[in-house]
This record gives sequence, structure tokens and C-alpha cells, in this order.
Amino acid sequence: MRVSVIPGPFWTVSKDPADTQRRSSARSVFVAGLMISIVYVIADRLMEDVLKIESEWGQLGELGLMSLTGSAILWLAVLRPLHGQIDVERDAARARQLETALGAAQQQFEARLHRAMEMATTEEIVYDAARKALSDGLGGATAELLLADSSDAHLKRAMTVRLDDVAGCGVLAPKDCPAIRRSQTMVFDSSDELDACPHLAHRAHGSCSAACVPVSVGGRSIGVLHASSSVDAIPTAQHVERLEAVANHAGSRLGMLRVMSATTLQAATDPLTGLLNRRSFENQVQLMIKRQRPFALAMGDLDRFKRLNDTHGHDAGDRALRLFARVLQASLRDDDIVCRYGGEEFVIAFPSKNAEEAARALGRMQVDLENQLGNGTVAAFTVSFGVAQSDQASTLEEICRIADTALFLAKRQGRNRVVVDGAAPDAGQTITSDDTDLALLSQS
Repeated sequence: MRVSVIPGPFWTVSKDPADTQRRSSARSVFVAGLMISIVYVIADRLMEDVLKIESEWGQLGELGLMSLTGSAILWLAVLRPLHGQIDVERDAARARQLETALGAAQQQFEARLHRAMEMATTEEIVYDAARKALSDGLGGATAELLLADSSDAHLKRAMTVRLDDVAGCGVLAPKDCPAIRRSQTMVFDSSDELDACPHLAHRAHGSCSAACVPVSVGGRSIGVLHASSSVDAIPTAQHVERLEAVANHAGSRLGMLRVMSATTLQAATDPLTGLLNRRSFENQVQLMIKRQRPFALAMGDLDRFKRLNDTHGHDAGDRALRLFARVLQASLRDDDIVCRYGGEEFVIAFPSKNAEEAARALGRMQVDLENQLGNGTVAAFTVSFGVAQSDQASTLEEICRIADTALFLAKRQGRNRVVVDGAAPDAGQTITSDDTDLALLSQS
């Protein structure tokens, strides 16, 4: 029996096996075509996306390249110079800060140094203040202060820092020091250099560096502050600045003290002989009396001084007074108090000595005076003395009166002798009683 097939879609079920097989093949072809279409569509979209991404990446690459190029140009043309300028400004700011700090430290140091120098009442205190000021501010360098003596012909060491007994600067006279001659600071990096100071050569410790600062008083160089170290430790600007500060402040204070000393000395001394005047002598002896310190006191007088003046003139008399003052100072102890009491009268106090000891010292002085007069440059003269002791009276006036009485006895007994409170250690001659001698006695 034959079954009729009604035409329809290929997925319609058919009872005919051949037809079923044909429809199955058609479906497979359809599905395959559909899958290919889908794959194609997907591939096409993917291709579009890839192309789009590639395009975008290309643009990004171009943008990146442009950015890199622009960044390089910006760095080279703008940022690097600006960065360098910033570094320069930063370094300059740090340098200014350091300079400000160093300046503040230097100002503080000078203020303290000024206060220390103001409190110095003697030259020794000035030297001590200078030593303290330099002990911690030279980085281990040695230093010494050399000052001219009273003759301005020699330099003497007044102060040292870390030198002790080690030999320092070899300059001996102010005229030999380049810093003193030029009145300016001189710094030498090495003693081996051609233009180094010759006094730096041949040091026991070998080559060295040095800084030399002149010390001035009233615009006149009176010494030098010398610092030295190894060639590996060249003096810095701060070290030199500190040396200059110490030299300036020390010089100013020394000048002030010397002016004050000269003024005080002028007010306290006799201008002709340089000995203490009467007021200064009395002040010092009154202080010994107040402290109950025993002493002997001698009144002296140049014999027949009026005759010497009348015969040889007043200039000869002045020379005689000056010579006698020099012999007194040279023959007596440093702590003996020597005074020109007035005219040809002199008075000497002998601390911690009795009258006999003072008389023996005066006897030795008379021998020295005779030796000095032997060259004939000054008209010959003699001196008589009367000696008293501080325990013989309670006041200076009374002690002087006792000594003056003994001096009168020395004149009466022949002059050129020493009498201790009415007793002459060496009787010598006795005075003749003729009118001429008596008249001269009243004038002597």
C-alpha cells in the first residue's frame, strides 16, 4: 500500500524512511549553514573590534610618543634648568643660614670677649682672657701672643695656647715680623710655599700653616697674635675672624690699661726722678701702719746741695738728683718704697726690716753711689741718712720726725753717714764748728 506524502517543511515527520533521511540531511545542512553564518558574524564583529582596538592602540601609541617627546623637551628646556635653579637657591639659602648662624655665634663670642676685657684691671688678666677665648676656637691649633718690650726692640711671649715650652714663632723683633710691618693679617697655607713667612721655616714639627694678626694700640702695632697648625689644617675664615677679634679687643684693653697706668704713674711719681711723690709714699706707708706691718724708715738728704747748685748750676743739680734716684732703685729691694720727699730730700721705707738692717742697706748704697760718681759725668756729692723704726711711734708723722732728728745728727757728725735714732753705726768724722760749716749745715 502506498502512502501519499503531503509536501511541508523539512522538519515535518514523515513515515517514509527515505524522506526522513532526506529531511535529516537538510536539517544538518541548515544547522551547519546557520552555525557558519553565526561564526562569520561573530568573526566579523571580532575583526571589527580588533581593527578598532588596533586603531585606538595606534592612536594611543602616537599620543604616547608625542607625550614622551614633549616630556623630554619640557625637561630639557624648562624643568632641568628650573630644577638646577632650585638647587642653587636651596644651596644659597643653606649658605645664608650657615652664615647667619656663624655671624650670630661670632657676635655672641665678641660680646662675651668684650665683657671679659672690660673686667680686666691688669695686663695679666687680659692675657688670661685671651687664652680662654682661643682655647676652644682654633680647632687644636697652637697660639701665642708676642708683645714688644719697653724699648720696642724685642718681642716677648706674653701668652700661649697649647704651646707650653714648645718653641713657637722665631721672630725676635717687631721690625722682623711681616704682619707687624704691614699692619695687616697674614695667612700662610704652608711654610713650604715660596711666599711663606721665613720665620715659619725649619720648625721642629715640620711644615705648618699659620695665621698672624698684628696687635695694635692707638694705631701703632705693638705685637702679633700668631697661630699655627699642620698643613692639613689650614686656618679657616672663622679661625682668622676669631684671632682678629681677640687681637683687637686685647690691644684696645692693653692700650687703655697702659694709658691709665701712665696717668696714674704720672700723678703718683716725681717727674724729675721717676720716684714716688710724697702723697703716694704716705698712702702706701699708712697702709702698712694700718695692717700693722713693721718697717724701718730713712730720711736722706744730699749734702751741701745748695753749694753744688751754686757752683755747677741747676742742670748739674738735676743730674745729681736723677743719678741718686737711679742708684737707690738699683741698690735697694723691689718692695722697698723710695720717694723724693721734696727738693733734695728723700725718704725710704723698708718693709719687714728693722733700723739696723736698713742702715746696712743704705751703707751699701753709699758705696754704689761713690762708684757711679767715679766716671766724672756728674759733680761729686754725698748723702746723709737718719733711720727710725715703725714701733718707735704710732703715726707716720712721728716716725718721720724721729728719722729727721737722726738725719740732723748725721749732718752734725760730718755728713755722708747713716745715723740710727741718734747712734751712728760708723762714727766717721765729726763736724768742725767753724762758722762756715755751721752756715752750710743750716742750708743742707
